[in-house]
Amino acid sequence: MSAITVRLPNSVHGQVKQLAAADGASINNFIVSAVAEKIAARRTVGWLKEQAGAYGSPERLLAILAEAPDFPPMAGDELPPARPKRRK
Repeated sequence: MSAITVRLPNSVHGQVKQLAAADGASINNFIVSAVAEKIAARRTVGWLKEQAGAYGSPERLLAILAEAPDFPPMAGDELPPARPKRRK
């Protein structure tokens, strides 16, 4: 395991302290978890971009959507009624 020193603005440090306490975690564990989440998010974005480049195209998406059956949504999956547009 490595040790690093991180400088945090007082406002950020205070929020980290509060959130860690609310989670029942140490500040260190909270920060480790936050960094791990950020790494996972960045890797996921990279993977999605790779997949889109290798397999994705607007034409392919439209072809896949064209194969979807035309059934009404199941009960509970309906879209909410559209809100009226506001006049300017």
